[in-house]
This record gives sequence, structure tokens and C-alpha cells, in this order.
Amino acid sequence: MFHTSSPTDRPENRGGTFRSLRNYNFRVWFLGGLVSNVGTWMQRIAQDWLVLAVLTRHSASAMGVVVALQFAPQLLFLPWTGYAADRVDLRKLLIATQAALGLLALGLGLVTVLGLVRLWQVDGFAFLLGCVTAFDAPARQVFVNELVGESQLANAVALNSISFNAARMIGPAVAGLLIAVVGSGGVFLINAASFAAVLGSLVLLRVDRLHREERASHKAGGFAEGFRYVWQRADLMTVLVMLFLIGAFGLNFAIYISTMALTAFHGNASLYGLLTSAFAIGSVSGALFSAHRERPSMKLLGASAAIFGLGCALAALAPDTVLFAAALVLTGFSALVFITTTNSFMQLTSAPAMRGRVMALRIAVAMGGTPLGALVVGWVADHAGPRWGMGVGAASGAAACLVAARYLLNLKHAPVGAKT
Repeated sequence: MFHTSSPTDRPENRGGTFRSLRNYNFRVWFLGGLVSNVGTWMQRIAQDWLVLAVLTRHSASAMGVVVALQFAPQLLFLPWTGYAADRVDLRKLLIATQAALGLLALGLGLVTVLGLVRLWQVDGFAFLLGCVTAFDAPARQVFVNELVGESQLANAVALNSISFNAARMIGPAVAGLLIAVVGSGGVFLINAASFAAVLGSLVLLRVDRLHREERASHKAGGFAEGFRYVWQRADLMTVLVMLFLIGAFGLNFAIYISTMALTAFHGNASLYGLLTSAFAIGSVSGALFSAHRERPSMKLLGASAAIFGLGCALAALAPDTVLFAAALVLTGFSALVFITTTNSFMQLTSAPAMRGRVMALRIAVAMGGTPLGALVVGWVADHAGPRWGMGVGAASGAAACLVAARYLLNLKHAPVGAKT
């Protein structure tokens, strides 16, 4: 049966920065995720402060180890995470992973409140959190397409980033205040409770309105097929190289901001939370900018990488907290535009049956490189100072911009039929 109207004629597909929120399923998911993300960012600040100010004497290297353990599973479980996102019912998978994340927050909160917490326990919880997140992250990103359909994917991805970064703006500031009142353990327990919101949103979804897509068939070569698919795509490979550079050596702001707050500006947990919120203000602005754009592009990726490098350089040179916070706003804006654009670019240009594996590779490269980068940045911050650590981030932005420029130059000179 044929319809006289196209998908773009429907009310939910008309223009507007917040157009995806007209979709009931996405609206419920967005609100539940916002509450849970606030709790998650509160926990991140509390965990960083616990390691830096309670369990060690401002050791950036110890914090680098925690970050490395939290992100290493992205690489360890890569053969299974993307394949699961392509084959398993995404809603059921997310219910399982979100429940597990809530239980881990509860466990860390209990050992901390009871006064039993040690650094090795924080390391252990960080690793377990990374194991669950390795399965949760690609499924969560691909699930957005099931909520809204491909026509609204770029907008929904950007709005999802707004939820995440609005939480990044609110959570750290609240955590900085709560740490003084209820301690890090109390913050962990509050985060555990916040997972009820996202679990409730998954239960309340109208399953019959989900945009189900072609699922990958079960075969032994499925994982290798994902590698081959990306390897043969020059555009996807370029994005992955850029992601590795910025993800490994640039997106270490837990280390950058905490060490600058403590050692360069001699601040406390409240200053750390406020500076993290300044970064989040830029991130929300970047997400709003991305939501307004219709399609991602390689030129936008290159420009955002260059601005990210500039922002990190300005932050490294900032003489006081006000100018440092201003530089963080610029850095947060460009970082979010870059991250959101890579997400929508790789989803929209990938075959539906390969999308889960492509996104798992994206997350593995972006976050799996973090263990290496966190150790390097932590070592540099400890031995040369936190400003030099931020200099590593500036260099990563410049290098990623050069990678994009090389791809665009090659594309310009390639035969018309060979352009990807």
C-alpha cells in the first residue's frame, strides 16, 4: 500500500533543534537518561576525589590507572560487544547492563560508607564498571536509531549528547557540594538510586513503536566481517584514526581538570566540580549546535578537532581559574561537536546490519585508547606538571585535524568514481 506523504512530511520529522523529542519513546528515554547521567557524573567526581584526595597524595598516576582499568575492557571485549549490539534485543540488553551498573555503584558506595574502601577496591570496581559499559555503550548508541528511525538519527544523537552533557554540567557541581556533606560513599549510593530512572524509562517504552532493523545473522565470521567492512572504507578509517588521537590523548579531562584544580590553582572539591561544570557548559552548547545541523561532515570533524586543540592550549596557558574555565567552555564545545559528529557520521554511513559492530569499533577506539592515554597524561602531569599534561591534549587535536585534512585532500584529487 502506498502513502502520499514521505517520512519527512510527518510532524515528528519536521525541522527544529528539539524535533526528536516529539517522539514518545525518545522523550521517555531522554528524561530517564538525564536523571541517571546526573548520578553518573556525580559518581565520577566523587571517585576522582576519593582517589586523589583521600586514598593517595594527589597522585595523577594512580588516577590514570583507575581510568585505564575502566576503559581497557572496551578493547578486551571488542569481539563480543558489537556483535551483541547487532544480534541481541537491544532493550533487554540495556535493562541488564543498566541494572548491573546500578549494582556496582551500590557496592562501591557500601564499602566506602563503611570505611572499608582501599585503592585496589576502587581499581576493581572501575574494571568491572568498564566490563559492563563495554556491552552497554554500543547497544545504547545503536538503540537511538530504534527509538526514532534513521531520518531523525543525527538530531537524536545530538539531543542524547545534550542529556549527557547537561548532566555533566549539573552533576559535578552538585557532587562538589555533596562530598562535603555525605562523603564520596553517599554520592555513590545516590548514583545507584538514579539508575531506577533509566530502567523505568526502558520499561515504559512502547515496544510496538520501535524502529526494528535488519539483525546480523549468526556466523563465525561476523566479527571479522565488521573489521573488513571498516577497513575498506577510507572515510570510516579516517574517523577512527582521529578518534584514537583525541580519545586517547585529548579526552582525559578527569585528569586535566582535577590536577589543575588541586596543584595549579590549589583548590578543593568544589572548585573541581565547578570547573568540570564549565567544561560541560561548552559541551551542552556543542550538542545544541550539532542538533541544529542536518548532516555530519568530514570538514566539521576537522574544524572541531582544530578548535579542540586550540582550547586545550589556551587552558594550559591560563594564569587563573576564570580564564581556565573560559578555555574549558571552548574545549567542551569543540569536543562535543567532534564526538557527536563521529557518532552520527559512522551510523548514517554504515549498513544497518553492520551498525552495531561499527559502533563497537568506534567506542573501542575512542575509549579503548584511553588506558594508554591516561597513563601517559598522568605520568606527564606528575613529572612535568598539569599544564604540560594539557599540552598533550592540544597536540592530539592538531594531529587529528591534519588527518582530516589529508583525507579531504586525497578525496579532492581522487577520480569521481573512486570517491567514498
